[in-house]
Amino acid sequence: MLDITDLYQDIIVDHNRSPRNFGKLENATRVAEGYNPLCGDRLTIYLNLNSGNIKDVRFEGSGCAISVASASLMTEHLQGKTIEEAETIFENFHTLLTKDHVQANMAVLGKLAALSGVKEYPVRVKCATLCWHTLRSALEGKETAVSTE
Repeated sequence: MLDITDLYQDIIVDHNRSPRNFGKLENATRVAEGYNPLCGDRLTIYLNLNSGNIKDVRFEGSGCAISVASASLMTEHLQGKTIEEAETIFENFHTLLTKDHVQANMAVLGKLAALSGVKEYPVRVKCATLCWHTLRSALEGKETAVSTE
């Protein structure tokens, strides 16, 4: 019988091998770049915003399995969400990976919870959160590249 850790690992492997929403989004309304010098992850987040909603979100770049899987899961989860919902999801995801005694709202995370095991490897937290910090930069319309250092 498969335990939850195996299921989570399968989700990460699947999203790394076949990332969803991978590729440039033509006519993006916002674009942001992110870089994790420790691991070498590089990505670009493309957003198409419409009246406070994420109409479409895509990414391209390269990185470790955790970075790619996290970006894939994030873009899949955020399609059609409001900017406010995206912020709530980001805060819960960040809490899941960085806070020891604070509970994340797992109901808003869905498949993103598959990355919960990354918390056990502090160096890898930056791999999993790079896309989120880059997304936040895009939502805020910042033009400087995001770095995890």
